Amino acid sequence: MPQDDPFAPRAAPAFQLLAGLAAEDAIGPVMHIMQQAFDPLYGEAWNHSQTRSMLAMPLTHVLLLEIAPTTPDTAGEPVGFAMTRRVAEEEELLLIAVAPNWRQFGAATTLLNQVVENSRQAGVSRLHLEMRSNNPAIHLYSKFGFQSVGLRKGYYKGAGSHHYDALTLALDL
Repeated sequence: MPQDDPFAPRAAPAFQLLAGLAAEDAIGPVMHIMQQAFDPLYGEAWNHSQTRSMLAMPLTHVLLLEIAPTTPDTAGEPVGFAMTRRVAEEEELLLIAVAPNWRQFGAATTLLNQVVENSRQAGVSRLHLEMRSNNPAIHLYSKFGFQSVGLRKGYYKGAGSHHYDALTLALDL
């Protein structure tokens, strides 16, 4: 197939994970990805102030996923992130997002694998999250073994007066 064929399969890129970023280093890439990744219809994206406040809290962690640079001079393009918060022996997955152009390349799986691994290494006994009931990411979480442990009826607002339930999922580590 010709290289410029828009329907030709794309090779999966090499990713690199960045952890331990200071809030001021993480906020720009996180907001950039969030604005691309979350449909405004559901109002799930956080604003700059909410994100900065959460990143500044102790025991909040962000993982940034970017395309591995191809040369020492090239900066990696940020393509996804995961944000978690640890409380006692539990870790909450607050947000996970992948830019639309980089979906279906394993980016979310790479991020969630690292979140699970980091949680295990920290002695966390349970990883949990809350999500809109019609979010397609349910397939990713099911693949990892997350189980439904709660439901909030009509928690999320959609277009017009439509509301969506919130699912609480948990993974025992």
